[in-house]
Amino acid sequence: MGRVEKRLQKDRKRRKILTRIFLVILIIAICYIGFIFFRSEDEQKETDELLNTVAIDETEITETKTERMLQLEKLKEEYPNMAAWIEIEGTNINYPVMQTDNNDYYVRHNYKGEETRRGAIFLDKDYDWSIPSSNLLVYGHNNDGTMFSELLNYKSEEFYKEHPTIKFTTEQEDVEYEIIAVFLSRVYYKSETNVFRYYYFVNAKNEEEYNSYVENAKNASLYDTGKTAQYGDQLLTLSTCEYSQDDGRFVVVARKKTE
Repeated sequence: MGRVEKRLQKDRKRRKILTRIFLVILIIAICYIGFIFFRSEDEQKETDELLNTVAIDETEITETKTERMLQLEKLKEEYPNMAAWIEIEGTNINYPVMQTDNNDYYVRHNYKGEETRRGAIFLDKDYDWSIPSSNLLVYGHNNDGTMFSELLNYKSEEFYKEHPTIKFTTEQEDVEYEIIAVFLSRVYYKSETNVFRYYYFVNAKNEEEYNSYVENAKNASLYDTGKTAQYGDQLLTLSTCEYSQDDGRFVVVARKKTE
Protein backbone atom coordinates (compact mmCIF):
# COMPACT_ATOMS: atom_id res chain seq x y z
CA MET A 1 0.00 0.00 0.00
CA GLY A 2 1.46 3.31 -1.05
CA ARG A 3 1.92 6.38 1.11
CA VAL A 4 -0.82 8.26 -0.76
CA GLU A 5 -3.36 5.49 -0.16
CA LYS A 6 -2.42 5.27 3.53
CA ARG A 7 -2.84 9.01 3.85
CA LEU A 8 -6.26 8.80 2.18
CA GLN A 9 -7.34 6.05 4.56
CA LYS A 10 -6.25 8.13 7.56
CA ASP A 11 -8.15 11.11 6.21
CA ARG A 12 -11.29 8.99 5.75
CA LYS A 13 -11.01 7.64 9.30
CA ARG A 14 -10.49 11.14 10.64
CA ARG A 15 -13.55 12.41 8.78
CA LYS A 16 -15.64 9.52 10.10
CA ILE A 17 -14.53 10.25 13.66
CA LEU A 18 -15.23 13.97 13.26
CA THR A 19 -18.63 13.22 11.72
CA ARG A 20 -19.55 10.96 14.63
CA ILE A 21 -18.43 13.58 17.15
CA PHE A 22 -20.45 16.20 15.32
CA LEU A 23 -23.54 13.98 15.32
CA VAL A 24 -23.19 13.26 19.03
CA ILE A 25 -22.87 16.99 19.78
CA LEU A 26 -25.86 17.72 17.52
CA ILE A 27 -28.02 15.09 19.27
CA ILE A 28 -27.04 16.43 22.69
CA ALA A 29 -27.83 19.98 21.59
CA ILE A 30 -31.24 18.96 20.20
CA CYS A 31 -32.06 17.07 23.40
CA TYR A 32 -31.01 20.05 25.52
CA ILE A 33 -33.08 22.49 23.47
CA GLY A 34 -36.05 20.12 23.71
CA PHE A 35 -35.59 19.82 27.46
CA ILE A 36 -35.46 23.62 27.87
CA PHE A 37 -38.50 24.07 25.63
CA PHE A 38 -40.69 21.56 27.43
CA ARG A 39 -39.51 22.74 30.83
CA SER A 40 -40.41 26.31 29.85
CA GLU A 41 -43.80 25.08 28.65
CA ASP A 42 -44.39 23.33 31.97
CA GLU A 43 -43.29 26.35 33.99
CA GLN A 44 -45.49 28.65 31.90
CA LYS A 45 -48.50 26.38 32.38
CA GLU A 46 -47.85 26.19 36.12
CA THR A 47 -47.73 29.98 36.37
CA ASP A 48 -50.83 30.40 34.21
CA GLU A 49 -52.77 28.15 36.58
CA LEU A 50 -51.38 29.65 39.78
CA LEU A 51 -54.27 32.05 40.35
CA ASN A 52 -56.78 29.28 39.70
CA THR A 53 -55.29 27.26 42.56
CA VAL A 54 -56.46 29.91 45.02
CA ALA A 55 -60.05 29.39 46.11
CA ILE A 56 -61.88 32.58 47.06
CA ASP A 57 -65.17 32.86 48.92
CA GLU A 58 -67.32 34.95 46.59
CA THR A 59 -68.88 36.70 49.58
CA GLU A 60 -65.48 38.32 50.21
CA ILE A 61 -65.52 40.06 46.83
CA THR A 62 -66.54 43.72 47.09
CA GLU A 63 -66.21 46.94 45.09
CA THR A 64 -62.87 47.59 46.79
CA LYS A 65 -61.64 43.98 46.94
CA THR A 66 -61.63 42.15 43.62
CA GLU A 67 -61.14 38.43 43.23
CA ARG A 68 -57.58 38.90 42.02
CA MET A 69 -56.69 41.13 44.96
CA LEU A 70 -57.96 38.45 47.33
CA GLN A 71 -56.08 35.75 45.41
CA LEU A 72 -52.89 37.80 45.68
CA GLU A 73 -53.37 38.20 49.43
CA LYS A 74 -53.57 34.44 49.86
CA LEU A 75 -50.59 33.80 47.59
CA LYS A 76 -48.50 36.24 49.63
CA GLU A 77 -49.02 34.03 52.67
CA GLU A 78 -47.01 31.34 50.89
CA TYR A 79 -44.75 33.65 48.85
CA PRO A 80 -44.09 36.78 50.98
CA ASN A 81 -41.99 38.43 48.25
CA MET A 82 -44.94 38.48 45.85
CA ALA A 83 -45.69 42.18 45.50
CA ALA A 84 -48.21 42.28 42.66
CA TRP A 85 -49.64 40.56 39.60
CA ILE A 86 -49.19 41.82 36.03
CA GLU A 87 -51.21 40.89 32.97
CA ILE A 88 -51.43 42.11 29.38
CA GLU A 89 -54.53 40.55 27.88
CA GLY A 90 -54.00 38.66 24.63
CA THR A 91 -50.36 37.86 25.46
CA ASN A 92 -48.41 35.36 27.59
CA ILE A 93 -47.62 38.13 30.06
CA ASN A 94 -49.62 37.00 33.10
CA TYR A 95 -47.28 36.66 36.07
CA PRO A 96 -46.67 37.39 39.72
CA VAL A 97 -44.34 40.32 40.35
CA MET A 98 -41.72 39.71 43.02
CA GLN A 99 -39.67 42.17 45.08
CA THR A 100 -36.76 41.72 47.45
CA ASP A 101 -33.91 43.83 48.82
CA ASN A 102 -31.73 43.39 45.71
CA ASN A 103 -32.18 43.30 41.94
CA ASP A 104 -30.13 40.13 41.42
CA TYR A 105 -32.03 37.30 43.10
CA TYR A 106 -35.00 37.05 40.74
CA VAL A 107 -32.80 37.26 37.68
CA ARG A 108 -32.09 33.55 38.25
CA HIS A 109 -34.90 32.41 40.58
CA ASN A 110 -38.61 31.94 39.99
CA TYR A 111 -41.39 33.06 42.31
CA LYS A 112 -40.93 29.87 44.38
CA GLY A 113 -37.24 30.56 44.91
CA GLU A 114 -36.11 27.79 42.55
CA GLU A 115 -33.12 28.41 40.31
CA THR A 116 -34.12 28.87 36.67
CA ARG A 117 -32.72 30.69 33.66
CA ARG A 118 -36.12 32.32 33.15
CA GLY A 119 -35.97 34.09 36.47
CA ALA A 120 -39.12 35.94 37.51
CA ILE A 121 -40.80 39.26 36.84
CA PHE A 122 -39.63 41.57 39.62
CA LEU A 123 -40.06 45.09 40.90
CA ASP A 124 -37.05 47.34 41.51
CA LYS A 125 -35.78 47.05 45.07
CA ASP A 126 -36.01 50.83 45.61
CA TYR A 127 -39.75 51.07 45.10
CA ASP A 128 -41.20 52.25 48.41
CA TRP A 129 -44.78 51.11 48.97
CA SER A 130 -45.19 53.37 51.98
CA ILE A 131 -44.91 56.56 49.88
CA PRO A 132 -45.74 55.13 47.25
CA SER A 133 -42.93 55.90 44.81
CA SER A 134 -43.58 57.60 41.47
CA ASN A 135 -42.62 54.75 39.17
CA LEU A 136 -43.14 50.99 39.37
CA LEU A 137 -39.99 49.88 37.56
CA VAL A 138 -40.46 46.21 36.62
CA TYR A 139 -37.89 43.87 35.01
CA GLY A 140 -38.16 40.56 33.19
CA HIS A 141 -36.22 38.24 30.85
CA ASN A 142 -37.27 37.55 27.25
CA ASN A 143 -34.95 34.68 26.27
CA ASP A 144 -37.32 31.74 25.70
CA GLY A 145 -40.66 33.10 24.59
CA THR A 146 -41.91 33.58 28.16
CA MET A 147 -41.77 36.31 30.79
CA PHE A 148 -41.36 39.65 28.94
CA SER A 149 -40.63 38.16 25.50
CA GLU A 150 -43.88 39.48 24.04
CA LEU A 151 -43.03 42.96 25.28
CA LEU A 152 -40.84 43.29 22.17
CA ASN A 153 -43.99 43.12 20.05
CA TYR A 154 -44.63 46.71 21.10
CA LYS A 155 -42.07 47.73 18.48
CA SER A 156 -45.09 47.50 16.21
CA GLU A 157 -47.58 50.35 16.55
CA GLU A 158 -50.31 47.99 15.39
CA PHE A 159 -49.57 45.65 18.31
CA TYR A 160 -49.75 48.62 20.69
CA LYS A 161 -53.16 49.59 19.31
CA GLU A 162 -54.39 46.05 19.98
CA HIS A 163 -52.87 45.95 23.50
CA PRO A 164 -52.87 49.55 24.83
CA THR A 165 -53.30 48.74 28.51
CA ILE A 166 -51.59 46.76 31.26
CA LYS A 167 -53.42 45.28 34.22
CA PHE A 168 -51.56 45.61 37.51
CA THR A 169 -52.92 44.21 40.75
CA THR A 170 -51.70 44.75 44.30
CA GLU A 171 -53.32 44.03 47.65
CA GLN A 172 -54.55 47.63 47.65
CA GLU A 173 -55.90 48.01 44.11
CA ASP A 174 -56.73 46.29 40.85
CA VAL A 175 -56.14 48.86 38.11
CA GLU A 176 -55.15 49.41 34.49
CA TYR A 177 -52.27 51.42 33.11
CA GLU A 178 -52.40 53.00 29.67
CA ILE A 179 -49.19 52.96 27.65
CA ILE A 180 -47.72 56.38 26.87
CA ALA A 181 -44.36 55.45 25.28
CA VAL A 182 -42.24 52.53 24.04
CA PHE A 183 -38.57 52.95 23.24
CA LEU A 184 -35.20 51.33 22.71
CA SER A 185 -32.44 52.08 25.17
CA ARG A 186 -29.32 50.57 26.68
CA VAL A 187 -27.27 50.55 29.86
CA TYR A 188 -24.97 53.54 29.52
CA TYR A 189 -21.35 53.84 30.62
CA LYS A 190 -20.71 56.05 33.64
CA SER A 191 -18.61 58.35 31.47
CA GLU A 192 -21.51 59.06 29.11
CA THR A 193 -23.36 62.30 29.79
CA ASN A 194 -26.65 63.82 28.64
CA VAL A 195 -28.25 60.39 28.22
CA PHE A 196 -31.61 59.08 29.42
CA ARG A 197 -30.97 56.57 32.19
CA TYR A 198 -34.58 55.50 32.67
CA TYR A 199 -33.47 52.69 35.01
CA TYR A 200 -32.55 55.18 37.75
CA PHE A 201 -36.02 56.68 37.99
CA VAL A 202 -38.19 55.24 40.74
CA ASN A 203 -39.15 58.14 42.97
CA ALA A 204 -39.30 61.70 41.64
CA LYS A 205 -37.59 64.22 43.89
CA ASN A 206 -39.77 66.98 42.47
CA GLU A 207 -42.12 67.91 39.64
CA GLU A 208 -39.23 68.85 37.34
CA GLU A 209 -37.62 65.42 37.63
CA TYR A 210 -40.95 63.70 37.02
CA ASN A 211 -41.75 65.80 33.95
CA SER A 212 -38.24 65.26 32.59
CA TYR A 213 -38.72 61.48 32.77
CA VAL A 214 -42.04 61.63 30.95
CA GLU A 215 -40.67 64.03 28.32
CA ASN A 216 -37.60 61.88 27.67
CA ALA A 217 -39.74 58.75 27.37
CA LYS A 218 -42.11 60.45 24.95
CA ASN A 219 -39.24 61.87 22.86
CA ALA A 220 -37.58 58.44 22.64
CA SER A 221 -40.81 56.62 21.80
CA LEU A 222 -40.92 54.66 18.54
CA TYR A 223 -44.31 56.17 17.80
CA ASP A 224 -46.77 58.65 19.29
CA THR A 225 -49.38 56.94 21.45
CA GLY A 226 -51.30 60.16 21.89
CA LYS A 227 -51.09 59.63 25.67
CA THR A 228 -48.99 61.34 28.31
CA ALA A 229 -48.74 61.69 32.10
CA GLN A 230 -49.00 64.61 34.49
CA TYR A 231 -47.08 65.14 37.71
CA GLY A 232 -48.72 63.00 40.38
CA ASP A 233 -49.80 60.22 38.01
CA GLN A 234 -48.52 56.81 39.05
CA LEU A 235 -46.18 55.40 36.40
CA LEU A 236 -45.38 51.82 35.44
CA THR A 237 -42.21 51.05 33.47
CA LEU A 238 -41.53 47.58 32.05
CA SER A 239 -37.96 46.78 31.02
CA THR A 240 -36.40 43.82 29.23
CA CYS A 241 -33.23 43.07 27.26
CA GLU A 242 -33.06 43.86 23.53
CA TYR A 243 -30.22 42.50 21.43
CA SER A 244 -29.88 44.92 18.51
CA GLN A 245 -27.09 46.67 20.45
CA ASP A 246 -24.73 45.92 23.32
CA ASP A 247 -26.53 46.01 26.68
CA GLY A 248 -29.69 46.95 24.79
CA ARG A 249 -33.03 47.39 26.53
CA PHE A 250 -36.63 47.67 25.41
CA VAL A 251 -38.92 49.77 27.57
CA VAL A 252 -42.66 50.32 27.89
CA VAL A 253 -43.91 53.22 30.03
CA ALA A 254 -47.52 53.55 31.17
CA ARG A 255 -49.62 55.71 33.49
CA LYS A 256 -52.36 54.60 35.86
CA LYS A 257 -55.80 55.25 34.50
CA THR A 258 -57.77 57.41 36.87
CA GLU A 259 -61.02 57.93 34.99
